[in-house]
Amino acid sequence: MTVDPNAATQGFPAPDPARRGPGAARYLVPALVAGAVAVGLGVYGNVHDPEGTAFNLAGFSSTSAVKSWLATVAVGFAVVQLVSALMLYGRLPGPSWSGVLHRWSGRIAFLVAVPVAVHCLYALGYQTYEPRVLWHSLLGCFFFGAFSAKMLLLRAERLPGWLLPVVGGLVFSALTVIWLTSALWFFRTFGVTT
Repeated sequence: MTVDPNAATQGFPAPDPARRGPGAARYLVPALVAGAVAVGLGVYGNVHDPEGTAFNLAGFSSTSAVKSWLATVAVGFAVVQLVSALMLYGRLPGPSWSGVLHRWSGRIAFLVAVPVAVHCLYALGYQTYEPRVLWHSLLGCFFFGAFSAKMLLLRAERLPGWLLPVVGGLVFSALTVIWLTSALWFFRTFGVTT
């Protein structure tokens, strides 16, 4: 008996040539959304007339102090995100609840970062008058675009194992440089005050 390798297997449908694997759309859509978010924030920040202030909290001496402390809290939770991600990927030993820690620290970091971004966009706008401020503006827009892409990629199936760590690393790196160009600069210039 001879076997024809091209014959369809009985009981199983022939493979559909159009369904060879994941399409480029699942990578393209998050990338396009990231670009749209980043550009949209930059355009809004550039065309909006800065109001000078957006909020202040009781107990703080200025809105810059509020922003610096909220940004520091966000970076602290982002460090928790990094460590818990290393636990999830087996690079560090960790408890069984490291996934929960990773999700909640990310949510808190994002929620704390939003009022800072709102204040930056509404009160200050997109500015470029010195390199520190230019990098801060660019990376602020990039951060929210990359974060949007990461959230969309989390729901995609069968991603390459390297993709989420790379996008997460970009989000973490952008937030770190944003903090260095704002909160750290504020603390070094005006002192660690509230």
